[in-house]
Amino acid sequence: MKLCITSTGNTLESTFEQRFGRCPYFIIYDTDSKEFDAIENTNGDSAHGAGIGSAQEVVSKNIDVVISGNMGPNAKQVLDGENIKVYKGTGSTVLENIELFEKNELSEITQAGKPHQGM
Repeated sequence: MKLCITSTGNTLESTFEQRFGRCPYFIIYDTDSKEFDAIENTNGDSAHGAGIGSAQEVVSKNIDVVISGNMGPNAKQVLDGENIKVYKGTGSTVLENIELFEKNELSEITQAGKPHQGM
């Protein structure tokens, strides 16, 4: 399974980022191989459509799950359309949220927050 975790940096030890569309990095983590890749979020500085652009970027990476703090309605709609589940991260680092997910201790986000919630 491939996870996408919002992050402030490019390592598993980086601080977890609560914002989805404007996070600095996405960490793509494979739960089978335990390997990861860090992708800079080029949509974070967009004047408009950061959530949609970020969601489309994530979709292009063939991920199964997103772990983030906040999820706007447009980004959630894109992810829902691709059957990608979204979970609310509660850990302070990327790695901590991966571990919490693997222990089934994160809650699924079934309803998006307000637009521009992360700004």
